[in-house]
Amino acid sequence: MKKIELLAPAGDLNKLKTAIDYGADAVYLGGESFGLRKASKNFSMDEIEEGILYAHSRGKKVHVTLNIIPHNKDIIGVEDYVRKLYDIGVDALIVADPGMFMKVKETCPEMDIHISTQGSVTNTSTVQFWSKMGAKRVVLARELSLDEIKSIINDTKGTIEIETFGHGAMCMSYSGRCLLSNYMTGRDANMGDCAQPCRYKYYLVEEKRPGEYFPIEEHEEGTFIMNSKDLCIIEHLDELIKAGIQSLKIEGRVKSEYYLATVIRSYRMAIDDYYKNPGEYKFNPYLMEEIKKVSHRDFTTGFYFGKANEDSQVYKTNSYIRGYDFVGLVLDYDPKSKIATVEQRNRIFKDELVEIFGPSIEHFEQKLYYMVDDEGNDLDVANHAQQIFKIKVDNEVKSGYMIRRKSESV
Repeated sequence: MKKIELLAPAGDLNKLKTAIDYGADAVYLGGESFGLRKASKNFSMDEIEEGILYAHSRGKKVHVTLNIIPHNKDIIGVEDYVRKLYDIGVDALIVADPGMFMKVKETCPEMDIHISTQGSVTNTSTVQFWSKMGAKRVVLARELSLDEIKSIINDTKGTIEIETFGHGAMCMSYSGRCLLSNYMTGRDANMGDCAQPCRYKYYLVEEKRPGEYFPIEEHEEGTFIMNSKDLCIIEHLDELIKAGIQSLKIEGRVKSEYYLATVIRSYRMAIDDYYKNPGEYKFNPYLMEEIKKVSHRDFTTGFYFGKANEDSQVYKTNSYIRGYDFVGLVLDYDPKSKIATVEQRNRIFKDELVEIFGPSIEHFEQKLYYMVDDEGNDLDVANHAQQIFKIKVDNEVKSGYMIRRKSESV
């Protein structure tokens, strides 16, 4: 049985490596042109090439986004860009616009092309259209139910791959095609520069009473009428696999390495648990508790089990739930002395109780009874950004393991 692909975001080269190390089968990223995430650092051509080498050496894939909705001036130079991506070994390009699709197909006919969720594909006929045009995969619109997805997969009978989003922030606009950001701030969401106006606090103004603001409120601080909960489908992973979905996508190219490691690790463990014995599979609640240890909003299953309703929104705040802090990244470990070399990410004190986790393993607790700086001097607190320090760890750890502790605000 071929496993469902776990597809992870990569906002920069370090995040790409983290995603792959923590269990992603493939990553998607944006280059310096034609992509939809200006807020992430994005990749130079040299960095894309380095990322491809890292991924391919581990049997993983790299997909690059060209998913803007372009005007004539925005598509200039795409042929040269596509040729370069093809030459360095990109596995697939993700496009939303038919004109962009045509440019890629004419320039590099051998290149695999995936149709972005920005393409708003919601029915079998459109999937069949893209299949006949030569697309390798369609990323379905987020507004489809699981029953609708099953129907499309059954109708297309394996002629084209189907990918769906499984986790991350939800956009109020249809399949992410937002005009509100452009109208309010001049920042074009369809060109990768969304200002996220759906997270703003709003008031009501009657046309003949300018300046009189009537709060739209659930409580005394107002409300956030377009602020969606985050998508999380991990508890229903078996249903998505049985439906025949071939790729499960995690959203979050602007998220942190810690976020990626935590979320991807949980989905990787859940996927692997399922394929060990599909007939006896039961979701492990531990994995949901792990996901909740990153900064997140309340969760929803989106449209998978029916249309989103009032329970899919967060009305009281646009802030995140944050119960844990990422405090250190393991750089090295000596099994004889049991000393780990750590790079600081948030301040951390001697004698604190922390949790340590790595790819595909359950976390363990460790009290920091021994902590010294990189010259061997006793240390009471590591409070300098990216400070190198050493701790004793009773269980063996590896480079890339992460250290977290309960947030001081909890």
